[in-house]
Amino acid sequence: MPFDAREATIDSVHHAVYSGLSTCREVVSSFIARIETFNNHTNAIITLNPNALDIADSMDDALAAGNATGPLFCVPILLKDNYDTKEMPTTGGNLALAESQPTEDAPSVVAFKNAGAVILGKCNLHELALEGLSVSSLGGQTINPYDSTRTPGGSSGGTGAAVASSFCVFGTGTDTVNSLRSPASANSLFSCRPTRGLITRTGIIPISYTHDVIGPIARSVKDVAVALTVMASSGYDAADNATALVPSSLRNIDYAASLTSGSFQGLRLGVLNGFFNFTDAPEVTPVNDAMNALMAKLEAAGATLIPINETIYNATAIGATLDVQRYEYRELMNQYLQRPSLSGSHPATLNELYDKKAVNGTGGEFLVIPSQYEYVDTSLVSSTSNSTYDTKQAGIRNLTLALQNTFASNSLDAIIYPEQKNLVVKIGSASQAGRNGILAALTGSPVVTVPAGFSKKREEAPVGVPIGMEILGRPWDDEKLLQIGWQIEQFHVRKVPQWAAESVEVGTYGNVPVIKPNRSNVPAAYPLGTL
Repeated sequence: MPFDAREATIDSVHHAVYSGLSTCREVVSSFIARIETFNNHTNAIITLNPNALDIADSMDDALAAGNATGPLFCVPILLKDNYDTKEMPTTGGNLALAESQPTEDAPSVVAFKNAGAVILGKCNLHELALEGLSVSSLGGQTINPYDSTRTPGGSSGGTGAAVASSFCVFGTGTDTVNSLRSPASANSLFSCRPTRGLITRTGIIPISYTHDVIGPIARSVKDVAVALTVMASSGYDAADNATALVPSSLRNIDYAASLTSGSFQGLRLGVLNGFFNFTDAPEVTPVNDAMNALMAKLEAAGATLIPINETIYNATAIGATLDVQRYEYRELMNQYLQRPSLSGSHPATLNELYDKKAVNGTGGEFLVIPSQYEYVDTSLVSSTSNSTYDTKQAGIRNLTLALQNTFASNSLDAIIYPEQKNLVVKIGSASQAGRNGILAALTGSPVVTVPAGFSKKREEAPVGVPIGMEILGRPWDDEKLLQIGWQIEQFHVRKVPQWAAESVEVGTYGNVPVIKPNRSNVPAAYPLGTL
């Protein structure tokens, strides 16, 4: 029997290859076959790694020689296309970066390879990871596998759609404000936004030193934990000094080892009421219903829920007053684009990238959604020397202290709330409205996102639209949050997209096929080359 990639886990891959049921080439081929067959449903993939089958063959050789090692041996994974890779361009979904070719892997990619992972390819994203609709000039519009009229969240929406569709065992994302958690919520998946500093951000197309982190998205908490362990193994990195913050006692933790040791008994969870929308709007009610049902299960299992009503916790207000991306974006991007290790044709500065505008009816070489014109225009003339930058950083420090005070005064283990107050938005929407990621993004706090439920079934959503919940902890509580997430996983909320449950016939591949994204499906609401 060929390897069945549907809902495959790290453990199921290892069982297949170590027991001799499948070769590594057969495992990799099964995922390639699914991508070839079903990528037209999601438009999640930008490119496949031309070396993937050769890598699989080398792993079969190692297996035959008794040298198979590594926690991710022969595990096929996909990367968000803002991770530097030597085998493939790193584009950020941007046409002007289509030929931008790193000559060095990002440290997180090196860690994956050292652990034995097979890098299958790279996923679409919201262009340059700037929003949550997952539409780009190079990759087109990624489609939610549960409801083809909706976006997959973002900015790591290509990864979310790919993981939900079993195009890989797990995938990677980045998170500046919502971008690991939004796709997990919108695709009935698990993710971890780690404590800032736990994983180096070197070799990742940047936006903000203050906001940015990277992490995994998977169909199970255990796979998230194993992936996080590997990513964090890159350790201290002088090129990203936030990695110096990791306490020595928390280096080299195996996050999967303690997953089952937690308990709901005695667990105190704060419920952030300011991050809910308590209206009865049709796009909001399903979220509240799902959260209420999940919170009832938590209480029945022994957890204590404590309402948090402090008015400081207003996601819209926090974002409007304290977000510092605009001040850091241009400086960081210029540094990234001017590195000696970046070859190929690419702009040398962020301003040059955005100079490639639509002229005489041509498309231009970038996509910015209209609701972000102000963001980009402001970023092109701003820097950390702006007088208001220090004021906002002081506000971030005060918010961080207020959050720690909320934990201490209520004796909380974690804080919970919906990732998005409303259902993930429709394709063509002005923005991915209603998301709650800003609190963790500014305070550097860890968050594990879990499936919370689904909206009611509709014709366009045969199993409903996924809804996710964030579990936020204090810095360096990543291990505890994963334990809580694992316990919630035992409620079996997750469902598979209807079409993704179908099996695929796996042929024999001589070479890795070329997959090209559909760039013709960009909604007219997002004109290319326009600012």
